Amino acid sequence: MSKHLFYEESGQFKVATIVQQNDATYLVDTQHGKRAKVKANNVFLTFEGDAAAFLQTAQTQAAEIDVDLLWSVCGEEEFSGQTAAQEYFGNNPSQTEQAAILIALFAAPMYFYKKAKGIFKAAPEETLRQALAAIERKQQQEAQIAAWVAELAEGRLPEAVAADLPSLLHAPDKQSLTYKAFTKAADQQKKSPFALAQALGGVPSLPQYFLDGFLLKNFPHGIGWGDVSLPPMPALPQAAAMAFSIDDIDTTEVDDALSLQVLPNGNHLIGIHIAAPALAMAAGDDMEAQVFARQSTVYYPSGKITMLPDEWVAAFSLDAGQHRPAVSLYAEVDADYKVVATHHQVEAVWISENLRIQNIEPLFLPQQARSQTEAFPHQTQMNWLYDFAIAQQQARGKYDPTRPPQYDYGIVVDDQEHVSISVRERGAPIDTVVSELMILANSTWAQMLHEAEVGGLFRVQPAGKVRMSTQSEPHIGLGLQHYAWFTSPLRRAADYINQKQLLSLIQPDTPPRFAPKDGMLFAALRDFESTYTAYADFQRQMESYWSLVYVQQQQLNELNAVVLKEDLVRIEGLPLVARASGIPVDALPKSRVRLAVSGVDLNQISIGLNYLNAIAPSPIDAA
Repeated sequence: MSKHLFYEESGQFKVATIVQQNDATYLVDTQHGKRAKVKANNVFLTFEGDAAAFLQTAQTQAAEIDVDLLWSVCGEEEFSGQTAAQEYFGNNPSQTEQAAILIALFAAPMYFYKKAKGIFKAAPEETLRQALAAIERKQQQEAQIAAWVAELAEGRLPEAVAADLPSLLHAPDKQSLTYKAFTKAADQQKKSPFALAQALGGVPSLPQYFLDGFLLKNFPHGIGWGDVSLPPMPALPQAAAMAFSIDDIDTTEVDDALSLQVLPNGNHLIGIHIAAPALAMAAGDDMEAQVFARQSTVYYPSGKITMLPDEWVAAFSLDAGQHRPAVSLYAEVDADYKVVATHHQVEAVWISENLRIQNIEPLFLPQQARSQTEAFPHQTQMNWLYDFAIAQQQARGKYDPTRPPQYDYGIVVDDQEHVSISVRERGAPIDTVVSELMILANSTWAQMLHEAEVGGLFRVQPAGKVRMSTQSEPHIGLGLQHYAWFTSPLRRAADYINQKQLLSLIQPDTPPRFAPKDGMLFAALRDFESTYTAYADFQRQMESYWSLVYVQQQQLNELNAVVLKEDLVRIEGLPLVARASGIPVDALPKSRVRLAVSGVDLNQISIGLNYLNAIAPSPIDAA
């Protein structure tokens, strides 16, 4: 009668008929009629009779073994498969029973650890309990996933999935149950996760969808501040100047204000007064940590996320009708509009007016004949400041009345998401006054940091593009040897850092926030640049989205555009840059073209544009 082997191969138990036996191997015929070699180390039993029936009986008996009972009788010491069979079946287990025990032992790795050939050890009770709990938990999780997938297939959005939907779409935790259920349902329905969410009503508003993605990436812990209460306000000397600010009507963070006095010698004293939140922050305190985390106020159509909490903005914004803490630059200017002396002061400045550009711009016409009667407060002072600003531009070699116009766009979205877009030409007289005086402050204070060898976050352009640096270099675009941002400390971390550094020069007992070549200053520069860029990208994204909504609402089928480069165009009258098909290869940059709108995809924030024809330059462009 033929002899057979019961052996293990690749985790499976098999039987085979012995053809030849050697010291280390058996030559066998397998159940499938193939001749093969089996290592002796893999053989557990030899037997006679029907091999197929032996294996079938052993497998049937193994399935009937109570694994918990088997584990309980095996004790804490190492044991063999034969010993386990004796403990479970009795002292004289049959060969099929021995085989069944081996099959059961191999099939329960959580209960029994393999130590050597045919040698096992029962898992410790606590370890086994934890493993079994994990299996039960996994089974419950799989059941929960299946239930959610079924709901999603029926067109219902489970509450737990809905709660996680923003993160599922933008920053998913791929180990979460909601992610596994949602992606499985999307695959089954052959949809993208976004398309499935939209079909189920989980994306009721595209602007909110885009905002959710931005917040999850840039504000993973939310936009609240926690406990950042104000410390006692510093006692400051009161300035003699009466200052006024000039800002957009929607501005709530008033960073800067101006004043003008006539001196006894006939010269004028310009005051540039900058909000001073750095006075109330200490290195490493909670509020500074928030500034370094946020880096900037976020602006986008119909909303913003401020860098500072409302109570801090209220305390330091240069709002009218009260004295406000300020870092002031005073510049004495002679009759030829040349700065002959400067001095600097940390003080409380009385703010007499918050002028709003939309209200005063139609009335501020300094290039026309000037009246002795003021159409709005401080108009006479602003007329003189305009003349000074033009002189500053000329001195920097940047006065160019023929420069092609640039535009700023205002997007207003009402409660029904109806879009209104206003266009304002940049470089109007009111812009000239504000920008030149801020440039004066920024360049003067940047030079102070440089000459005192105090580090800062400088804006430099020795060649090519403007960049940030911890060392001052020329800014050829502005025609300046030194330049840095100081004038928006309520809205930008770079300005806050520079104000901290500047205070160490104005107040001798105040140390700089960062020492020269401080590694943390380099880190602050890197963090500011990356974050500021991300915020600007989001603002452009939302401006583009609402521009496309405007195109749809106005049913615009054709648009005028200016060629920027190759097929890249800027749409006239909208803050929108896109690519157009069919632009002639010989079309020059800055040439104007007429384009047909072939489609708008708000989900992708994209617009299809086809070239129609070239159009003549506008009268302004031709001037």
